[in-house]
Amino acid sequence: MCGIVGYVGGQSALDVVMAGLKRLEYRGYDSGGVAVLADGGLAAAKKAGKLVNLEKELVDRPLPSGSTGIGHTRWATHGAPNDTNAHPHLDNAGRVAVVHNGIIENFAALREELAERGHTLASETDTEVVAHLLAESFSSCGDLAESMRQVCRQLEGAFTLVAVHADEPDVVVGARRNSPLVVGVGEGESFLASDVAAFIAHTRSAIELGQDQVVELRRDGVEVTDFDGAPADVRSYHVDWDASAAEKGGYDYFMLKEIAEQPKAVADTLLGRIDAAGSLTLDEIRIPVSVLREADKVVIVACGTAFHAGLIAKYAIEHWTRVPCEVELASEFRYRDPILGQRTLVVAISQSGETMDTLMALRHAREQGAKVLAICNTNGSTIPRESDAVLYTHAGPEVAVASTKAFLTQLVACYLVALYLGQVRGTKWGDEILAVIRDLARISHQVEKVLDTMEPVRELARSLADKDTVLFLGRHVGHPVALEGALKLKELAYMHAEGFAAGELKHGPIALIENDLPVVVVVPSPRGRSVLHDKIVSNIQEIRARGARTIVIAEEGDETVVPYADHLIRIPATPTLLQPLVATVPLQVFACELATARGNEVDQPRNLAKSVTVE
Repeated sequence: MCGIVGYVGGQSALDVVMAGLKRLEYRGYDSGGVAVLADGGLAAAKKAGKLVNLEKELVDRPLPSGSTGIGHTRWATHGAPNDTNAHPHLDNAGRVAVVHNGIIENFAALREELAERGHTLASETDTEVVAHLLAESFSSCGDLAESMRQVCRQLEGAFTLVAVHADEPDVVVGARRNSPLVVGVGEGESFLASDVAAFIAHTRSAIELGQDQVVELRRDGVEVTDFDGAPADVRSYHVDWDASAAEKGGYDYFMLKEIAEQPKAVADTLLGRIDAAGSLTLDEIRIPVSVLREADKVVIVACGTAFHAGLIAKYAIEHWTRVPCEVELASEFRYRDPILGQRTLVVAISQSGETMDTLMALRHAREQGAKVLAICNTNGSTIPRESDAVLYTHAGPEVAVASTKAFLTQLVACYLVALYLGQVRGTKWGDEILAVIRDLARISHQVEKVLDTMEPVRELARSLADKDTVLFLGRHVGHPVALEGALKLKELAYMHAEGFAAGELKHGPIALIENDLPVVVVVPSPRGRSVLHDKIVSNIQEIRARGARTIVIAEEGDETVVPYADHLIRIPATPTLLQPLVATVPLQVFACELATARGNEVDQPRNLAKSVTVE
């Protein structure tokens, strides 16, 4: 998500940090800020919006020159994207500055404790509590690295923290739990960043911090410990990418990088969703529980990939809450005079929060008296602002036009909404909800496992580069997965691709089957609804008998499909409703590789835009 840069050395820290932040602009952000140690004190500047706003601020109100500093570009999570909530955050005395990436789950309790001890916090962020805690700790131990270790032991969640203190003018300290943090080692200077792109112009010698580690940077070197202060093992490496490739983490395309980021994105979306009492919580709920209990219909509005997430959500919502659920294309919604009322809950799904079709559907729903819950990846965007409740997906910026990690995190968010409705309506017991949450928590590792086994899928994709058509089949939640697989292939490879409900095959589409036509089939688990599995195996036999080349996605241990699969793609066994989270990943890789083989631009396909802001 956010861009982080830290520097200590002989150069102007402000110049190095600002240049580093510019190298990280590709990550997406909504505010920027810097802090510099100079003349025995600490000076900071921060502005909402793009870095050009911060640059203007620095021209109008220059900071003193110093050789130690930190900087940040923020992707808002807690609090609106404004000047006050921008990083760095300082303690009340203005001696400590801290920047942060991630989510501190227990910040509310820590904030309350700080207020009781006389601290005044100015922002809405979870980050500010860290500055105050560091100041308290430093006043007793006088060592910033030790203060960071003490504070990290109090924090819950996922975070990257970087801090400076005016009393240690030649030190930058960082800490990492889950979120990335990389050290750059130069001659008489050291760097710290969320991505090597920030310092690649200065050094290619890097150290990757491990989980739960604290690093202390000085001009003459770095020291790394765990959160308890014990020396930690680290991995040093040489960066052999150029600056452009560094932005992409060494991948050829942003899309490949974003596919690889999906395990972390899924995990981040689950962070902080269960409170101390074991109940589900969402980000911003301004809908009374009584209204949610009385809702007699859920309507999901979305476009493109988000629409496919909504189709999957329908299965979960109806199964877990027993409330009827409709899924509507946002572009058609208000033009067909939909039946809405005060007991209708509308769920609007949008990665950017600015999708015009979805926004207009949302406004129409509110005019009719319905309550709206938004699922979105962009804090402070229009759709969350105009909704009655929000669940943020925390996927981080998605640069590639064709959505990948946004889709998986939208699915996770949809499951959370369904479980939340089940909780408040009493249709799911607490232990049932926790069981599903545990299954969701395992998905991150399962997605990683899928990604580790994708080379045969890439080879298959390259072998099909000269084909004109690929069909996709699925049943139950596998049908929206088939639709999403076809959409990805259309977007990236510019091929004719169609997704069908497998049961509809005999009602017309089977006429398309011809010799060697590639057909991708998403097979449900035989352990869940076995009748679904048996039916789709019959579908595979039908198309194979007519000459189709069958590409079968099936879970590990399912041997019944083996005789009928020309190409078999294995995925980990998951509960039926959650299978789309792992079954979609091979289709993303397949589409990306096939597009590459055809010589297409992967990140920016022709005729498409990332955020569709016109109807």
